[in-house]
Amino acid sequence: MEPVFAVPEMPEIEAFRQEMLAAMGEQGKYDASVPAAIINGKFGLHIPYYRLQDIFNASGWTPTRSTIDYQTDLAAEAIEELPKHMLRRLLAGQYIGMDDTNVTLIMPSEIPEANQECSRSMRLIEKMQEALRKGEKSLGAKMWAYSGGADAAYDVFDFRVSRHRDGPAEFLANYSGHVMADCYSGNLSVVLAPGSSMTRMACWSHARRHVFEAKDVDLTVSALPLAWMNQLYDIERRALEWTNDARSEVRRQESKLVLDRLGDWLEGAVARSVLPSSKLGLALNYVRNHWDALNVYANDGRLPIDNNWVERLMKRVAVGKKNWLFVGSLRAGMRNANLMSLVASAHRHDLDVYEYLRDVIEHLNRGTAKPSELLPDVWKASHPEAVRTYREVERRDKAEQARMRNATRRLLS
Repeated sequence: MEPVFAVPEMPEIEAFRQEMLAAMGEQGKYDASVPAAIINGKFGLHIPYYRLQDIFNASGWTPTRSTIDYQTDLAAEAIEELPKHMLRRLLAGQYIGMDDTNVTLIMPSEIPEANQECSRSMRLIEKMQEALRKGEKSLGAKMWAYSGGADAAYDVFDFRVSRHRDGPAEFLANYSGHVMADCYSGNLSVVLAPGSSMTRMACWSHARRHVFEAKDVDLTVSALPLAWMNQLYDIERRALEWTNDARSEVRRQESKLVLDRLGDWLEGAVARSVLPSSKLGLALNYVRNHWDALNVYANDGRLPIDNNWVERLMKRVAVGKKNWLFVGSLRAGMRNANLMSLVASAHRHDLDVYEYLRDVIEHLNRGTAKPSELLPDVWKASHPEAVRTYREVERRDKAEQARMRNATRRLLS
């Protein structure tokens, strides 16, 4: 509650209210800056709780690990609606890239009660029973990442206790845009399910990687498809800063020509002479099997050629779990996914993550702003001082260097 002040010696002065700062925890002991520093430390800088203790101790405050986790819980409750709002925007976008990675889930002490309306708990029961039969002390869970395009530039994480298709099936329910993922059968069964209105896209980076890793089988045969794939990427780098319409046009005029040549070659005598069971034969067959999905991007300049940006996003989880090692419960996994969504989306927009989190937690804890006003791209527009402009410059310089290398190579070829 806000305190009300009055001046007894001057009764003619009306009582006035003193606005309080955002208060976290029992008795309002902590400011929003505390959980913001904790969340940025764990999910932004990948620092485990015990090392955060050392950092806070150097500043004169030595919290217990339970206090740090309690602050994380309070912040997660305060921001709960914001990831949901990001998800709604994501599902209204033109395309979504998705990927997943392994996360260790500590075995719960008791099997939860069955709840047929909650697929997460039902899947947890199933996995626990299987692990108990095998004598295992932990479960192989999954952290999924879903990332939108320029029209919905948010990175949303989803924690699941398995890689079963019910995760993406629930997440992408009623979605009608383009979806790019690896060619795992669980992903394909969701995107291509009867009644689905999603358009499947395949990743050219995966296709090229398979051929590149098999090139030693036959350097002569693999050279031509790899050269054509490199041409596709040269076109994309050249058109990176162009408008969507201009990129669509160059794809129609140049990329489709390269794709037609590659498609004809894959069905020709040389490619078909490769032993199907060899590593190169399997790589070429991968391209054939997913040919239609690999060609989708060339029809629209707004669509990506590959899923690399989502794979880079998954590195956040990979680096993080080397430090925090495991997830303690299903609830903690879901909480972490929400917090990681905020941190990753803030990084994507080159924001000072700590300042963004502090402001978001403060406003949502006090109820002084709507979630739609605190989306990272919206917040960025009103807080230019919190934008890490050096990241934008680094990215622009790196892209320019790549374009210069490609232009030099074209001149010399």
